[in-house]
Amino acid sequence: MAEQRDDGKPGSDIEPAGQNAPAPTPPVDPAELEQFRQFQQFQDYLRFTQTQQGNQPAPRPDAGVVQAPAPLPQPSSGGSQPPMIPPGYQLVPAERRRAPRWLSWLGKKVIAWVLAIIILGVAGTWLYNHFFPNDSGKTSAQLAEEGGGTYHTNHILSTSPYEAVRQVYDAVAQNLVPQGCGRMREDVQQKFAQDLGYADCQVAVHELSRQVKNKNDYAESMPSYVSEPFPGDSFTISSCKFGIRGGPALGAFTVQKVDKSQWLITAHTNEPAPCPAPTPTTR
Repeated sequence: MAEQRDDGKPGSDIEPAGQNAPAPTPPVDPAELEQFRQFQQFQDYLRFTQTQQGNQPAPRPDAGVVQAPAPLPQPSSGGSQPPMIPPGYQLVPAERRRAPRWLSWLGKKVIAWVLAIIILGVAGTWLYNHFFPNDSGKTSAQLAEEGGGTYHTNHILSTSPYEAVRQVYDAVAQNLVPQGCGRMREDVQQKFAQDLGYADCQVAVHELSRQVKNKNDYAESMPSYVSEPFPGDSFTISSCKFGIRGGPALGAFTVQKVDKSQWLITAHTNEPAPCPAPTPTTR
């Protein structure tokens, strides 16, 4: 039997104590550990916001690295809550892409043209209504103010008695109420309408205009002047005397000379319908 050596030292087949023991872990600085944990929270928050916006979150940059101990779970009130932003970090909004300079210039030009068209449309409508007003809803008194009612200060009536009557025929042919009724005194406007079977002068002009077959012949049936001298400053002009063509005869008009040598229609009477054959006359 072989004798065992016992010299107080371990034999060659016995490993020294502590040879395969793990190396001791170096101490971790708490401040660095907290900073690393905050950085992870910030990364988690970025991935959360990308997920909420429908973007694919970027992979964790620290994959394969030993992670710090996870913080204790925080109680939530329910639902998906974003991670808290760690102290010392802030979200910087992404810079919005500005439109190209040419696109901004084009947009300003389009807006300017649209505004110009709107302004021109409004101005055009106002000018049209100002120079060509609508007669609907106006009374005979208002129409008189636009015509015969202002002859005292304005030169708006004809200086020829025959032209004064001819203008009534022309206004009826063109369906122009102020020009037709305004040649008559206020009370005569209503008398003219009633004699012809209408409610007022405005209705009379509108309805008589519908009966006109030839506007030019109708307006020119009454002469602007005649060669014979005027009987006086007030006399009656008969429609039947001149043979009205292209539309209805309007009866007899009494004209009177007024301010500024103008002639105003001051009376109206009916005449036979149809008119008898006209007598020869010098125009």
